[in-house]
Amino acid sequence: MTSPPHADQPATLKGKLALITGASGGIGSATALILARRGCHIAVHYHSGKEKADQLVQELKSLGDVQAAAFRADLSNYDDVRKLHADVVDVLGHPDILYNNAGALGKTIGPKGDIQDIDVEMFENTWRLNTGSSFLLTQLCVPHMLSQKYGRIIFCSSVAAGTGGVIGPHYASSKSAMHGMVHWIANRYAQDGITCNAVAPALIAETNMLANPSDELRKRIPVGRFGLPDEIASVVELLVCNAYMTNKIIVADGGWTSTGF
Repeated sequence: MTSPPHADQPATLKGKLALITGASGGIGSATALILARRGCHIAVHYHSGKEKADQLVQELKSLGDVQAAAFRADLSNYDDVRKLHADVVDVLGHPDILYNNAGALGKTIGPKGDIQDIDVEMFENTWRLNTGSSFLLTQLCVPHMLSQKYGRIIFCSSVAAGTGGVIGPHYASSKSAMHGMVHWIANRYAQDGITCNAVAPALIAETNMLANPSDELRKRIPVGRFGLPDEIASVVELLVCNAYMTNKIIVADGGWTSTGF
C-alpha cells in the first residue's frame, strides 16, 4: 500500500528550523528545549529578556548538533515583525515551524470589571501584539512552507478565548480571533503539507503572566494546581510531530472547561 502524502513525518525533526516568539518566557523556553531535543534548530525571539534569551541559546547549543540564535523584536511594531523574519532567514534560514507564542495581557480589569476601563488604544495595541503580529509572521513564513510542502504553524491562544477569562475583553477577544485564523489557514493549506493548530492554556505557573498567582485563582482549577510550562510545550510537540492533526484548538486548562471551543 502506498503511503499518503506527508505521512512520513520524521520522528526526530532533525534539521527543521523552529521560530518561537516569546521564547525567553516559561512556555517559549520549555518549547524550545523540547523541540531541540527532537533535532530542531531554534530561532529564539525575545523583546526585553535578553539575558534569558542568551542563556537559552547556550543551553540549546549544549544539546549537541543544534543551531540556535536570539533575535530581538517588539512585536507590537509591524516593521519589527518584518525585520525579525528577515533576520532569522539571514542567520538561520527559513522557518519550517512557527510557534506564535508571544503575547501580553495589557490592563487587567478582571471578570467583573467595567468595559469603560479599557480604552480603544489599549484594545488595538493588545490586538496588534497578540493577533496582528502573529498573522503577519505567519504570512511571511507560509511561502517557504508552501515551496517545500511542509510547515507547522501553532498559535498560543488562551482559555480566555472561550470563557472570557480573568483579564478583560481586549485580551480575550485577541485570543479568540486567533481561532478564526487557525480554521482558515488549516483549511486553505491542508493539502500542501502545512498544518495549523492552537494550544489554549489556562493559568500556567512560572510565566510572566502568572508571576504572583493567588490561591483564589488556583481554586478555579479542578485538578487543584496551576499548569507548568513543560505541560504546554508537550502539546506543541504533539502538534509539530503529528502530520494528521490540523484545524484544532487544544485546551490545556486542568479541567476548567468541559470541552474545546
